[in-house]
Amino acid sequence: MATILIDKLLHTVVNQGASDLHISVGQPPVIRLHGRLRQLETKVLTPDDTVALMKSITPERCQTELQEVGGSDFGFAFGTAARFRVSVFKQKGCVGMVLRQIPNKFMTMEQLGLPKVCKELVLRPRGLFLVTGPTGSGKSTSLASMINYINETVDHHIITIEDPIEFYHTHKRSTVNQREVGVDVPSFAEAIRRALRQDPDVILVGEMRDLETIEAAITAAETGHLVFATLHTTGAAGTVNRIIDVFPTNQQDQIRTQLSTSIIAVLSQTLLPKIGGGRVAAHEMLVVTPATANLIRENKTFRINSVIQTGAKYGMQLLDDHMFHLWKEGIVEKDEVLIKAQKPDDLAARIERAERGLFDEEEPEGEEEEAPQGTRKEAHRH
Repeated sequence: MATILIDKLLHTVVNQGASDLHISVGQPPVIRLHGRLRQLETKVLTPDDTVALMKSITPERCQTELQEVGGSDFGFAFGTAARFRVSVFKQKGCVGMVLRQIPNKFMTMEQLGLPKVCKELVLRPRGLFLVTGPTGSGKSTSLASMINYINETVDHHIITIEDPIEFYHTHKRSTVNQREVGVDVPSFAEAIRRALRQDPDVILVGEMRDLETIEAAITAAETGHLVFATLHTTGAAGTVNRIIDVFPTNQQDQIRTQLSTSIIAVLSQTLLPKIGGGRVAAHEMLVVTPATANLIRENKTFRINSVIQTGAKYGMQLLDDHMFHLWKEGIVEKDEVLIKAQKPDDLAARIERAERGLFDEEEPEGEEEEAPQGTRKEAHRH
């Protein structure tokens, strides 16, 4: 009974293009579609139902972990249709599950709307490239697209360290080895240290969770490798501070110096619901120039935002500026951008001026080129 059920549920998720499936006792299965939760029209799940569903897809070692520590994560393939990243857990003594769909096809950087400068940055020979944003903001998707672009473009050795493995990469022009934490290697930090002996050109670190991992990633970037890593932070300045704050005070100056020489870019993103369905990503892009490196070294991260604002010629943009454009072009609702804005009051004032027809005359140069011709006139109609 349960196996039929899980297949049916996963087919529904794949066919409807849902991002997640939630299994919880006391309600029917729930899917997340375009960012909104929706109950499926099936029976309310009992404790026995959720246990049977869990057992039908969960590997033995994860079932043991669920019993011992109350939760486990794993990835599994649903035929050729899709892959899922699964989190099983106990809640109120019952079993719950959340399955996140991982598409089989890679989207290109253009399709994802990533800043154009990313294409040049991912072919750099060394440095630390951070992709940040809240959970579910599409970080894995952006990274998979960048890794796939490297794989199709140059002959590199790419090592990914993930927990669990999400997108599967095949060898194209590059050789790709994917290692799963807990299965192939005990920890992120250990995996990075070992990777350095495996002649890599590119290392992807799924998550920089702790001091050891951050240290290992920075060292790898310094020693001539291109390192991609993710953090759950919003905005470029916040990301740099977060990394430095992980270290004890007496090490912070040293880390600032190391970070200033190794970091090449921070891409920060968030997903917004599009008018008419679907979602669109808004991006903040910091490209680390010698001037930015100095700010990091001298502990003046509060000035990073103004560097981004005036750095359009280097491909930089602020999150709020990108969201303003998405609103101006009629892609997203005003309320949605204000929820996700870094400085909601400033953005609200700017939108209000735009609604009154007084566009910011002091917009940084280079911004207007991105908007299609005639956007200023069209904005009055939104």
